[in-house]
Amino acid sequence: MISYTTDPRIILTLDTGGTNMVFGAMQRGEFIVEPLTLPAYADDLDKCLSTMVEGFRTIIDQLDERPAAISFAFPGPADYPNGIIGGQLLNFPAFREGVALGPYLKKKFSMPVYINNDGDLYAYGEALGGLLPEVNEMLDDYGNRKRYRNLVGFTLGTGLGIGVVANGELNRGDNSCIEMFSIPLKGRPDVIAEEGISIRAVKRMYGELSGNPDHGLSPKDIFEIAEGVKEGDMEAAKGAFAQLGAALGDVIAMTVSIIDGLVVIGGGLSGAYKYIKDSMFESIRGKMKRLNGEEINKLASKVYDLDDKEELRQFLKGEQRQLKIYNSEIEVTYDPQKRIGVSLSKIGANKAVSLGAYAFALHQLSR
Repeated sequence: MISYTTDPRIILTLDTGGTNMVFGAMQRGEFIVEPLTLPAYADDLDKCLSTMVEGFRTIIDQLDERPAAISFAFPGPADYPNGIIGGQLLNFPAFREGVALGPYLKKKFSMPVYINNDGDLYAYGEALGGLLPEVNEMLDDYGNRKRYRNLVGFTLGTGLGIGVVANGELNRGDNSCIEMFSIPLKGRPDVIAEEGISIRAVKRMYGELSGNPDHGLSPKDIFEIAEGVKEGDMEAAKGAFAQLGAALGDVIAMTVSIIDGLVVIGGGLSGAYKYIKDSMFESIRGKMKRLNGEEINKLASKVYDLDDKEELRQFLKGEQRQLKIYNSEIEVTYDPQKRIGVSLSKIGANKAVSLGAYAFALHQLSR
């Protein structure tokens, strides 16, 4: 069985976002060169491809040995098993008509190339070296026999990304098309959720709340306004992130209703998590109604904030009790509480995506 923490092979990695591309090289589960960030040129195919080649060559020039493969992340649906990028790519218009990206890079560098959805690799990395093993280790330390094997990862940035790990394995889907853009925005069933959970959403919502739609500010600027270190409308800044949180919570609730597992959140906008989380949890823990007017929880499971020390303690403790086997004095440990935990990423989206890409390549090379 492959151990990504001890395998000596070097894998080139790339986290491709709609704004920037971050190149790296991993060995034994760690970066071995300083990651390189270059612009994505998402609307210019020639510039994008030449920048990819430049980025990988720059990383290769820093290595003492030849890498075994290239493995990286790309946003949006595509034919990932065959390395073909194309289709409904909202944030990468240059690739919509179809680009044989994997074969192109394989020809350029004469090595295997593996491409996967960025949200998938983010979740896979968190399942291997992030939230999933961390939670299970804490449960073990607490003496709780419960273990988690399912995880949903959300990335907040240029768009809204999602990845699913089911029973410890990456779920790529039959069409490489596990996406969020078909889920409706909270309160707007005719609008995609990404319009309320993305960089452009924060900018738009700040403009609406401040009465200044032409503000020209970035989410970083808006965060600094919320923090009080930059001049602007503080309440509008906080409100913009809170609206994003409410929309995100609604999406999380819908998703984990089907995929019963831990939830981890990362990406650039997660830097404002302190202003996102309250409305997010309020939405996740919200109520729905039956036609007869009876209120029920959105989720059958209890939802815990794993970044809150007291909630984490309660999550780890659960409701463990001893239960006697019928007609016997023998006891078994029973924890009847259905629960999921939600946490901010501790390793960061770039590390998680790269780790997922690295481990995926090792498994493919060893098949």
